[in-house]
Parts: sequence; C-alpha cells; structure tokens
Amino acid sequence: MPDMTDWPEGYGRRVLATVDSTNAEAARIAPSLSGPEWILGLRQTAGRGRRGRAWTDPQGNFAGTLVMRPAETPDRIALRSFVASLALYDAVVAATGREDLLALKWPNDVLLNGGKLAGILLESAGNGAGVSHIAIGIGVNLATSPDVAQVEPGATRPVSLFGETGIRITPEAFLDLLAPAYARHEDTFRTYGFAPIRQLWLSRAARLGQVITARTMRQETTGTFETVDETGNIVLSTPKGREVIPAAEIFF
Repeated sequence: MPDMTDWPEGYGRRVLATVDSTNAEAARIAPSLSGPEWILGLRQTAGRGRRGRAWTDPQGNFAGTLVMRPAETPDRIALRSFVASLALYDAVVAATGREDLLALKWPNDVLLNGGKLAGILLESAGNGAGVSHIAIGIGVNLATSPDVAQVEPGATRPVSLFGETGIRITPEAFLDLLAPAYARHEDTFRTYGFAPIRQLWLSRAARLGQVITARTMRQETTGTFETVDETGNIVLSTPKGREVIPAAEIFF
C-alpha cells in the first residue's frame, strides 16, 4: 500500500468518524476551500445514491467525496464521472492485482465479476450562470454488499471486494490508492480533454458491442451498445436506427 508520500499534491484530505453524507459535507465546506479536497466518512447516517435513493453504508465500506471548484461549463464538469470511474478501476486493480475481474458500466458503476462493486454520484451547485462546486461522491462495497432484495428487479447484483476476492482493505487505505489515481486522470482530462478519457473508458467498458437495455423514467430502449460519444452519451444501434441517450439506467 502507498504511504502519504504518494498523496497527490494540492489535494486536501479529511477523514470523519461520522457524517450525514460526504456529499452534504462537501456542500458545507466548498465555499471555504482553496483547492480540491477528499472527504472520507467512516460512517454515513444519511448516504444517498442516484435519483435520491438511499445508499446502504455498512461499516468497513468506502464512502467518500471529492469536492472541487472547477471554472468550467456544466457539460464538461459532468464528464468527471468518467474520470472518477477510471480512477476507481485503477484503485481496485492496485488493491487486488486483478484487472481481469473488472469492467466499467455506463454511466458510473464499477463491476467486479459482473456484479456492482462501486457507484458514483456527481452533484453540482450553481453560482449565478456557472457552477460554484462539484461533489463526486463514491461508494465502494469493500467489506459487505447489500442484499439482492434491496436492489431494483433486474438491476446488477451487488458484490463486495472481500466477498469476491477475499481481500480486506480499510477505507483509509483505499482512499490512499484512489486519490493519486484520480489525480493522474484529472491531469489528463485537464491537459488533453475528454478524448483520451473516453478512449480508455471504452477499452474497459462492460458489454460494449452487445445488446443492452437503457431505461429512463419515460421509455425503454434495447439495442447494441455501439459507443459512448464525445459528450458522454451512450449510443445504441437499434432496429429503428442509432439512438443517442444522455441519461438512463442500463440493464443487461
């Protein structure tokens, strides 16, 4: 495991014994920050996932948020979910040495042995015409995973790192792997834009070239997963033609 000499320069680090939500904490501290900061909650009392769902957060699992104040447009900011996905992938590989077990599920999940190991929740707050801060919330089932009965029917089964690999790692140690991995991909994103991030993400994508179903609140689209476009949308090849979908839940 890396020691603190590997911690990325310019990134803050705070570990909280208990917090309501690391994304909520990010919103509270954002106005006072001079640079990006990682927040790790060893216990969350009100964690949340996508679409306002509760996020189960047993002790020993990872619940963290990176809060940043980028002076960028909202569409570019949203692409950091892909940056975070790549960082998570690298951190899990560093912890396990097993790249062959992992895949990335659009838009923001990490799969281990085909099950959901980790998820990302990106939230932003406005400041006039721009964005005042973003919070990249990350949950990883390091020790345990939710019961299958707790997830939506047809959704990817939840798994834990320990349950699938027998490897134990503390949330603090995992953060020490995740933070430098994120900083590397963030540097690439800032320097070269989304193109190299997109290319690397696609090389690790789950079910690329296979038939999947994209479900929104209003409709369901089934087709072959063709690519992710230059703005992060998923592109499906369907009997009706090429469908470009900006946001959806994906089912295999």
